[in-house]
This record gives sequence, C-alpha cells and structure tokens, in this order.
Amino acid sequence: MPTISVIIPAYNAESTIKETINSILNQTFTDFELIVINDGSQDSTLEVVSSISDSRIRVFSYSNAGVSAARNRGIAEAKGEYFSFIDADDLWTPDKLEAQLAALQANPQAAVAYSWTDWVDESGQFLRPGSHAKSNGNVLSELLFRDFIASGSNPLIRKEALTQVGGFDESLTPAADWEMWLRLAGKYEFVNVPSAQILYRVSPNSMSANIWRMETESLEIIDRAFAQGAESSQNLKKQVLGERYKYLTLKAVEGKLERRRGLSAARFFLQAIRYDPSWLTRTKLMLILILKISLATVLPPQQAKQFLNKVQKLSKTN
Repeated sequence: MPTISVIIPAYNAESTIKETINSILNQTFTDFELIVINDGSQDSTLEVVSSISDSRIRVFSYSNAGVSAARNRGIAEAKGEYFSFIDADDLWTPDKLEAQLAALQANPQAAVAYSWTDWVDESGQFLRPGSHAKSNGNVLSELLFRDFIASGSNPLIRKEALTQVGGFDESLTPAADWEMWLRLAGKYEFVNVPSAQILYRVSPNSMSANIWRMETESLEIIDRAFAQGAESSQNLKKQVLGERYKYLTLKAVEGKLERRRGLSAARFFLQAIRYDPSWLTRTKLMLILILKISLATVLPPQQAKQFLNKVQKLSKTN
C-alpha cells in the first residue's frame, strides 16, 4: 500500500500534463501512487499520460463532470494514508511531498500540511511570489479572511481527516478548494512548511480566471460559514467580505486586460473599499489598480497591454 496518493484531475491538459507528471515522478519521496482522472478530455491528454511509463501511475477515464467530481473519483480509488491533489498544469518542487509528510509526522495533532505557492506564467517562467503565510494550529479565522493555501495543488492531507469532512463540493468549481480547506480547518489543525514548493500556472483558461463564478461561489461559502457558526460577529463578516473583494479585484486585473474584466474589477474595487475604506491608503497599489482598470475598460486588450508595458518600463528607469 502506498503511503501517499497523488490525484490529478485532467481535462484537455495535453500541453501541460506531462510536465506536471514529471514534477511528481521526480519527488525525493517515492512511496506514492499517482492517480490521473481523465475527466472527459477531447484532446490527446489520455495519449500523453499513457506514453509515460511508471508503475505508480493509474489512469481512469470518465465523462466530463468537473474538477470537484474528478477529485472525488480519485479519492474513491486512492489507497494511501495521505492524499495530495495537483491540477494538470501546476508543478511541484522535488522536495514537496517529503517535506510535507515530515511536517505531519512531527505534528501528529495536525491533519493538513501546506507549503508556499509561487506563480508562474504559461511557459513556466516565474511571475511573482505568493503570500507565504506561516499560520499553524487552528487557522479557521485566518483562512476565512484569505485563502492562504492559495492552490488546490498544495496540501498533504491525512486520509482520516478527508474521510471525516467528506469530499469536494461538486456544485462548486473555482472556489471548491477554499471551501474544502475551511471544512478541514473547522475540525483539524494545520502545519506550515515554510518553503515555496508549489508553482501555480496562471492561464486565461484556468478555473480561477472565471472571476464571475468565483464571486458567486465565494459569497455562498462565506454565507455558509457564518450560518454554521464558524464565526458569529457580523462585523467580522464585513471584514471577510472586504478581503474577498480585494482578492477578486486583483484576480480581475491579472493577465489579459479586457473590457468585461475591467468593468468587473471596478465593481469589485468599489465593494472592497465599501467594506474596508482603509484599503485606499495603499497608494502605490491603488495607482496600479486604477491604471489597469482604466486601460481595460478604455482600450482594446492588445493596446492596453502595450501601454501598461511602457508604463512599467518607465517606472523601472526612474
């Protein structure tokens, strides 16, 4: 029986999944199984996976049902004592599983180990660091304010904990990760591995790029959390909403600057400062946001990108 089950939900991932799988096969910890759930891919995803020869890989194909259902199907097939998930376009550093397993073994009271996430572009080039949170123990309140786990490709989770809280909510898509981490944090302690070990690929086609569905699901999850008594203060709920709208604003101006996203970013921005007017005091960030929102709403995407590049070059030379 493998110690760890790694689960990849894959849908039309032919261009990235080989690199993702190689980052798993190159782990310094080797006692794992790799379960690939082919979620109704219509490209050559299955052929790419089948071309990789390793006895630890098991592949299952289903009709398309979405990432949460694919993860749950992987859970049903998994045999390990610990579970970890990775999206078919993300990457791990070679020491990811070893370090997270060591953290859980050294902290038997914890059920979830998480590392830091950094962002890379579509070609795998470094873009920027993540938040690099260092929270340990009972993290529910902080996790409500912001999803510092930052990626569905991050945690290592004890099997019994995942069994206890149940699988991923199949009615959710971009916010399903956050909802799962909140359920786990409501019952179990977390432990941090202070190292950037997850490389999250920013892509226009990624689930998190759907900011409109992300908003709808985020509001639903926040309502659920407070209705279930995760926190009782309505003032705290306003703070949580403020933090989520800050996150949505930043997501809206990430990547391609187009009018629809610019208009949504403006709406998210107004909601964020409605809940937290102090955000306006972050002058440099405000100038960047206002510039990006203005460019997205006024100029065609290519011209907006060119103008922004010129501004960034000028700021570096001054």
